[in-house]
Amino acid sequence: MQIAGKVVVVTGGGNGIGQALCEAFAKAGAAKVVVADLDQARAEAVAQSVGGAAFKCDVAKESDIEHVIEETERQYGPIDLFCSNAGIGGGFDPLSENAGGTSDEPFMKSWMIHVMAHVYAARHLIPRYKARGGGYFLNTISAAGLLSQVGSPAYSATKHGAVGFAENLAISHKAHNIRVSILCPQGVDTNMLRGIPKGPQSDDGNLSPEQVAQDALKGVEQETFLILPHPQVLDYMRKKTDNYDRWIGGMAKIQAKLRESFGAKAQ
Repeated sequence: MQIAGKVVVVTGGGNGIGQALCEAFAKAGAAKVVVADLDQARAEAVAQSVGGAAFKCDVAKESDIEHVIEETERQYGPIDLFCSNAGIGGGFDPLSENAGGTSDEPFMKSWMIHVMAHVYAARHLIPRYKARGGGYFLNTISAAGLLSQVGSPAYSATKHGAVGFAENLAISHKAHNIRVSILCPQGVDTNMLRGIPKGPQSDDGNLSPEQVAQDALKGVEQETFLILPHPQVLDYMRKKTDNYDRWIGGMAKIQAKLRESFGAKAQ
């Protein structure tokens, strides 16, 4: 898909990767970039900078996503590309005393934002895409959805869920000319990365949001399902599937180092 002349929606577009995506799509000639974010002031600021439009949107609420879709199409025309980008970094516990946690809250909050937001976008756009002969979804996920996230069972589980849904979305609707890409970076220099405890993703070639957005743009233009801004992730994936037990052992060693490091700080 070429972005020039297209209507694009980006959730979580007020900061970080989302803001960089908005800027990249605008530079690529999008007819309209719609910035959707829980922080309306940030959405409006980014929209103003790219000549776009802004909506306040809590992606955990189906009604908010439906509103963004309906109003975008009413005001600016059919959506060509929907970027389900919003995410959170909650549920991190470097000591990982119990992977099951002590409450449902971090799991359910992550589930709604990392999985159901993608489901809601598909639920309300698939009928429209099918009626007009096609469309595109770009879902920002994470390398954690392909590998894992030491220190956050909730992040790991929901990002894996997001990958699984995107795979099925692509399989179910390929015949309808509906394309899907998943953007799976490791560490990206954003407020979210800076707000979580340091882990293996923190010192393995952190990229700028702008670089990740350029990789995403290229991936969409080439209609690539899996977009990996960090090329080393492909090697990690191969090692994981080549010998799952060895990979689990290696990740457990990383977890042990985190426990040692953060345990010492807590004393």
